[in-house]
Amino acid sequence: MIQFSTSDYSAAIGLPLWITSGAAGVLGVVIGSFLNVVIYRVPAGESIIFPTSRCPACGTNIRPYDNIPVLSYMILGGKCRACKSGISIRYPLVELATGLLFAATAYFRGVGLNTPFDLALTATLVALVFIDAEHMILPNAITYPGICVALIARILIPLAGNYSFIDDLPSVMHGLVPTWPVWAASLLGAGLGALAGGGSLWLMGWLWERLRGVEAMGLGDVKMMFMVGAYLGWRLAILTIFVGVFTGSIAGIGLMIKDREKNLQRLLPFGIFLGIGSLVSLLTGTQIVSWYSSQIFPH
Repeated sequence: MIQFSTSDYSAAIGLPLWITSGAAGVLGVVIGSFLNVVIYRVPAGESIIFPTSRCPACGTNIRPYDNIPVLSYMILGGKCRACKSGISIRYPLVELATGLLFAATAYFRGVGLNTPFDLALTATLVALVFIDAEHMILPNAITYPGICVALIARILIPLAGNYSFIDDLPSVMHGLVPTWPVWAASLLGAGLGALAGGGSLWLMGWLWERLRGVEAMGLGDVKMMFMVGAYLGWRLAILTIFVGVFTGSIAGIGLMIKDREKNLQRLLPFGIFLGIGSLVSLLTGTQIVSWYSSQIFPH
């Protein structure tokens, strides 16, 4: 099986990896500006295309020179030029976070056919995290298309020979279906990943509701993990849930100490922590799983 390293792809396009990562970061800042529209409008059921960007307070259309990511916010002092109302700090934070994550994705994952799909997943996770933080929902309008894109990626990436970018493909091909075409094995891996991610969350929620009579999580978390698991595979889906539970537990303990509140279900939108886990798994998950496996099964 042929595999490629990130340096192979960097050399193929004739640019050092740090330059391609920087370019991805600039692209991420621009995409982050669009994600702000998604984060604001999708929960409200509004179109993300029309009308053009406007001030949430006075409704004045934002001029192009006032809509430059990060810089416009700094120049205007975080206020609308027309009505002087304050603009949420979320806007530059989303833009900066998306830029940094795009740069990190290109750096850690390399540049190839996987890159557009990696960046699409990263952007989707940023939108879901911020929407869940503000509204405690994970919209179907984002997760359903995300699942479809994940399945398309699982077919196209291995057909291009990018085997090393799909974490579970070696185990599926060698252990389950060694005679299948690579794209079919990858698609099977997507199904197993979706079950490991979304299916396990649904099962845990169902058991918790049966045992305690309380809904443990919404189906939005399940659909989100169907998307993540389908793209990353079963190993990284499990890692995502582990990191999500771990970081969520730390945050929950902190909130309990601060507010003396025991109802963690009300306090914690779990999609935030699943998003963190998904990003960790995308960027360094294969290395983490390989290291852990070497500790459990030393050579």
